[in-house]
Amino acid sequence: MAKKKKIEPLTGEALLQKVKTLATLSKTQKAKACGYYAVTKGGVERVNLVQFLQALIEAEGIALDKPVAERGRDRRSARYRISVQANGNLLLGVAYTKQMALQPGDEFELVLGRKHIQLKQLDPVE
Repeated sequence: MAKKKKIEPLTGEALLQKVKTLATLSKTQKAKACGYYAVTKGGVERVNLVQFLQALIEAEGIALDKPVAERGRDRRSARYRISVQANGNLLLGVAYTKQMALQPGDEFELVLGRKHIQLKQLDPVE
């Protein structure tokens, strides 16, 4: 029995074009034709329908997940809220400092409003 060579899964515009040509097939058949399947040790072909649908969504330019740059190390996204700690300090997390491209030593002026605190970044002293 000859081994069937697995094709590399299509992505992007190539995936969209291929799916358009396979309009009469089922989702499972389209996924397999586009390379979204795996062969088990027993020789059974398993279609990776979830990966196929995710690739289609990405090819259409729809971002379901936030970019990694907007997340902290623990993959939580910034809530844009902070709490006063027990020692009275306000701590800005890494997600905020990365998003603002802040460096150690950057200085800010605190502007106190009636119901808010605003941080104004000071120009670096050369």
